[in-house]
Amino acid sequence: MEYITYPLLYQEFGNNYVVGILVGTSYQIIEKDLRSLKSAMSDYLAREYKKHEDYPLPVFTDDFKLKTFEVNTRPIYKSAEHSFSGTEQIKVPVIAVYGPTSDEVFFECQLPFLGDRFNFQDIKILPYLVQNFASNILNQKRPEEIFRMIEAKAAKLDRVVLKIKPVKNDSFGSNWNFKNRSDVLKTMAEEFPFTKSLKRNIAKFPEAAWGLEDKVNAVMDLILNTRSNVITVGGNGVGKSAVLKQAIKKIKKTEQLGLSFWQLVAQRITARAKYLGEWQRNVEELVYELQLANGVLWISDLVQLMQIGGEGPEDSVAAFMTPFLQSGKMQIIGELTPTQLESMRRLLPGFVENFQIIELKELPQSSIFSILDKFSDYCAQNLKIRVDRNAMELSYRLLVRYYPYESFPGKAIKFLGQCISEAELKGTQLINQQAVIQNFVKQTGMPELFLRDDMILESGELESFFNSRIIGQESALAALAAVVKIFKAGLNNPVKPISTMIFAGPTGVGKTAAAKALADYFFGKGQKKSPLVRIDMSEFQHPEQLARFIGAGGEVGTLVQEIRERPFSVLLLDEIEKADPSVFDALLTVLDEGRLVDSFGRVTNFRNSIIVMTSNLGAGNGVSIGFGSGSGNNYESAIGKFFRPEFVNRIDQIVTFNPLNREHILKITHNELKELSGREGFVKNGISLDFSDTLLKQLAEVGFDERFGARPLQRAIENKIIAPLANWMLKNREAKNCNIYLDSIASELLINVRNPK
Repeated sequence: MEYITYPLLYQEFGNNYVVGILVGTSYQIIEKDLRSLKSAMSDYLAREYKKHEDYPLPVFTDDFKLKTFEVNTRPIYKSAEHSFSGTEQIKVPVIAVYGPTSDEVFFECQLPFLGDRFNFQDIKILPYLVQNFASNILNQKRPEEIFRMIEAKAAKLDRVVLKIKPVKNDSFGSNWNFKNRSDVLKTMAEEFPFTKSLKRNIAKFPEAAWGLEDKVNAVMDLILNTRSNVITVGGNGVGKSAVLKQAIKKIKKTEQLGLSFWQLVAQRITARAKYLGEWQRNVEELVYELQLANGVLWISDLVQLMQIGGEGPEDSVAAFMTPFLQSGKMQIIGELTPTQLESMRRLLPGFVENFQIIELKELPQSSIFSILDKFSDYCAQNLKIRVDRNAMELSYRLLVRYYPYESFPGKAIKFLGQCISEAELKGTQLINQQAVIQNFVKQTGMPELFLRDDMILESGELESFFNSRIIGQESALAALAAVVKIFKAGLNNPVKPISTMIFAGPTGVGKTAAAKALADYFFGKGQKKSPLVRIDMSEFQHPEQLARFIGAGGEVGTLVQEIRERPFSVLLLDEIEKADPSVFDALLTVLDEGRLVDSFGRVTNFRNSIIVMTSNLGAGNGVSIGFGSGSGNNYESAIGKFFRPEFVNRIDQIVTFNPLNREHILKITHNELKELSGREGFVKNGISLDFSDTLLKQLAEVGFDERFGARPLQRAIENKIIAPLANWMLKNREAKNCNIYLDSIASELLINVRNPK
């Protein structure tokens, strides 16, 4: 025979009855005395064995003890809207039963009256662990519950011993211990500060929280003294992550309470789950392993917890974690923007109520420059690269104007860090104003003209640029030039898109070409991708397609995805009138405030974009769509009748495009033919092209249609020029480094090689 020993915790209430708890289980029994209590408990366990053919797994070996700890806590008082702690600490007696675990790998401590337990390795730190685990739970209790604990009867410890038959083929095995089990925590998260093997991925710049020492201390106090869940709240770049990192590092240096910190990306919780209910089991295992590791979970993308796991916030990972937070079995720290916090409070208030909020606001200018000076000193000392003071001031001015949706000091540290990385690649040791401008051009695609106050905008050069790209549209050219001049003068509204316009006119007259010319002028200097984001609005003609346009739940819409990838761009919404009216409503905030906020508080910023919408409305109301001229009033009237007033009122200007005449078509044809020489096949073989006037006129005639304007011209050039040239080049592979003269006789293309090199 073998024996199982269970700790029995009991309280005597006079001569009438005794209440007993079998530690480590949910079994509780009331009897008249201790002897009857132990007998009743043994009988109960025997009946349970007959029913389930198993006993509760014993928590301890025979060597377990009881101790009462005095735990300091501040009662939490709650109203309908707020929670606040008391001003004075109260000592609460907390009963703990502890001893070696049955696998003899750890010690375990049970807090029976608080419904919690934890594992530990060093018996010396038990008082500190009890203080922290207990205070975390007590902080969630109402004052009357704490009072009942203070007035409760003293508890005593005994044991219940059962005789059992030896169990063969134990499912755990004789060598089972925590180290042999599947470690969900280490699979999902990384311990922070990172180990040496992970440090190669850490940025070379310091992770200091300069100027935010008071916030660091506040976070430390909440983590250590009250074991609270903590959220740092502030704008992007204000220092939320830096505060948490610094607080964690300071706690680890002091080695207080033996805490461990684990950094987790929310998506990894569900990414490993393949079957129904699997991620829920992973979370439960994660909670248990965090308790064993005395761990705190750091989730930087906290709002993602509400977006994953189910179809809505109510069945998300955040909702599943809420009971663990409420019972104090799990401690989380994270960060949110104010908009995200507001969304989480609206969609899942029970989750947010478990957190203490640390608000971070943007520092004043003097403090920002003090931080940048420290950053510069660090780079000069450790990286041997110096940041010139004038370059620092220029960076500040540019970031204030062009990145208004991010906060200092984060955006300045990020930008200067990119400048320093570029300097390291080039082998230079000084970041001056020119280096700042070059990096800004590279990131935004903007020309130096917009970044330097000492450069004067030449009206002649501006008109020449648009004249070479936009043919026969003098009023449109003037409107685009006005946008450039307002932006150069710094007079555009900083909390709206740079400009919002409707390009109205018949098809094939250059509306898309004008948008492309505007994109190239504003943002075409440094970006690898085209600065023109073109979305065909005929793809969003039904209400259910709105989600595909702006996104819904965890899905990112076409509009949001494109602008997040290219925030400095011209957004072309082609044929806007074909979209469903719900799309127009969704665009109201974009046109008015330059941003789009989804239900989870994620912000997409349009303040560095130019929004252009094209429309054919009014083209059939008495306006010639072929050669000739027409009035712009018809277009404005048609647009005013089609769209609601609140939509039209958010448009900066309606730019009217006129029908084209023969002279315009010839110029457009000439421009299109000039661009052919830039195609890869001609450049690679050193071939330049010239065209006869006859061919030019013929293409202009064939490539224009009264219904579609100059739109068929590209097709005509492909069919009449490119296809025959491709056949000729494949047959004459020796034709390289030469000039090809193209002519036409009786509609047949003639190819003549001239000036071979």
